[in-house]
Amino acid sequence: MGPLSGVKVVELAGIGPAPFGCMVLAEMGAEVIRVDRMDGRTYAQWHRVLDRGRRSIALDLKHPNGREVALRLAENADVMVEGFRPGVAERLGIGPQDCRERNPGLIYARMTGWGQTGPLAHTSGHDINYLALSGALHAIGHQPLNLLGDFGAGGMLLANGILAALLERHRSGVGQVVDVSIVDGVVSLLAMHVGMLQSEQWRMFTGQAPFYGLYECADGGRVAVGALEEPFFQALVDQLGIGVAGDRWDPVTWPALKEQLAQRFATRTRDEWAQLFEGTDACVTPVLSVSEAANHPHLVFRRNYGEDFVPAAAPRFARTVADPPTRAPEPGADTIQVLVQCGMSRSEIEALLSAGVARSS
Repeated sequence: MGPLSGVKVVELAGIGPAPFGCMVLAEMGAEVIRVDRMDGRTYAQWHRVLDRGRRSIALDLKHPNGREVALRLAENADVMVEGFRPGVAERLGIGPQDCRERNPGLIYARMTGWGQTGPLAHTSGHDINYLALSGALHAIGHQPLNLLGDFGAGGMLLANGILAALLERHRSGVGQVVDVSIVDGVVSLLAMHVGMLQSEQWRMFTGQAPFYGLYECADGGRVAVGALEEPFFQALVDQLGIGVAGDRWDPVTWPALKEQLAQRFATRTRDEWAQLFEGTDACVTPVLSVSEAANHPHLVFRRNYGEDFVPAAAPRFARTVADPPTRAPEPGADTIQVLVQCGMSRSEIEALLSAGVARSS
């Protein structure tokens, strides 16, 4: 069932953040219908995991009849999600005003990199660009995986914004437009670190601090050390069997202490250190590959990875437990079923299929 059971979402197919946000909603029990391209083309096979838990209808949104079907879907939905550049949905005739004229209670969520307004609103960008312009990449100091911008600041913020709008609609009875921008989300995620920048404490998280970083081991593997608080740092040095001179919070002492830790970690393999630190509060963990992580006892117990290393749904609910997510459908796999649910007759459906406005795979 899931806590969002009964919530209907229409997703206009896109890539990255918006599909991820809709995946999160589907895993919480929402019924998500994805409007796919007529040619059946998907972004990439590895992207398909983000499309799980949906039904799919293939429509030509540039055709007036395809537009009408999309508006009929919006009439019966709680949420519409699109990830086009600003103005594209309006030109197609399925923008917020078009859809909310049919359904005033509709939550219309828009996912972009730069937002619906501003000097960069109509320009291209990717995760790394949003991180760079927001100040986050300078603070990080190196190029990270696109988890932070696309999925943390983008897709997860999209799901969060939709949930907040649904809650507000419960009180007001009126829907609204949710403008989700990745760059907005990245700046929001920087809330704590902006304050840290004023005191130079941000350097702790950039690999400069010896008690928060990565160390190479004798076999070439690495361990992650996060011994920030004093009890954790004391547990670290006790397990390593080393003494520390000077104030560890003084950046002047960091290079020497970091070299001391590096030399010590280089004396054993990654797994030997992992075994030594297991069960301690030293905050030391092995750096695992995905395949290794899937077999780690803690993640096995939590069932974090499923078949083919597909991540499990999160978070988990004690009472409203959602069904396991279904595999991503082929584009157009549910076209006829969805059109029937929209109230269309068999002859109307056949006319759409024959005219090439809709496609059933």
